[in-house]
Amino acid sequence: MARRGKKYVNTAKKIETKEYTLEQALKVVKTASYSKFGGSVELHVAISLPKDKDAKSIKGAVSLPHSTAKNVIVAVFATPENAKAALAAGADKAGLEDLVKEVQSGKITFDVAIATPDVMAKIAVLGKELGPKGLMPNPKTGTVTADVAKTVKEYKQGKMTFKADEQGGIHIAVGKLDLDDAKIVENIKVAVTAIEEAIGKSFSTVTRRTYLAPTMGKAVKFKYE
Repeated sequence: MARRGKKYVNTAKKIETKEYTLEQALKVVKTASYSKFGGSVELHVAISLPKDKDAKSIKGAVSLPHSTAKNVIVAVFATPENAKAALAAGADKAGLEDLVKEVQSGKITFDVAIATPDVMAKIAVLGKELGPKGLMPNPKTGTVTADVAKTVKEYKQGKMTFKADEQGGIHIAVGKLDLDDAKIVENIKVAVTAIEEAIGKSFSTVTRRTYLAPTMGKAVKFKYE
């Protein structure tokens, strides 16, 4: 087991071994962060699913009311007409054959990939490149769409995709540390609703544990109500 640094150990002392309320946990997270840069607050949720359901099938997207977005680079796989509309809406790159070849050569320089339904068969060959990175366009996350202009704008304005990992964990950045508590709480509530929609069940029935954590610092367990 890796040894923790002194900063982690010292800030971890501020965290009690109990289950906080959401508002309490947020305040503790902010005091327990030791990053020298403007870090983020992250929501970590451990979900419990029936044995016949693959955790990795849980995917969704969320647009937080108070954006935490960085400069998101968006690529769109589309025919010339739709590619033109995507670029006009703010996409960083758009096209089909050339973009497919670029990805196959190992040049994946984007954070979000969007595709129109009519080209999905042609980009299916990119599954091994985009799949492991969580970048393969998927109807569940809204990245397969006929309205590329609207979708590009949404992701440029901060829309995020998420998915459960093999252990049933979902991780979403819900705000910068310097964002007002009330705004982060609002972001968390919107994120929880998006998780419920992705799972198809109420949050309380599938959640095993919920944590808030700073980019650098110990996670804080809390009870979502």
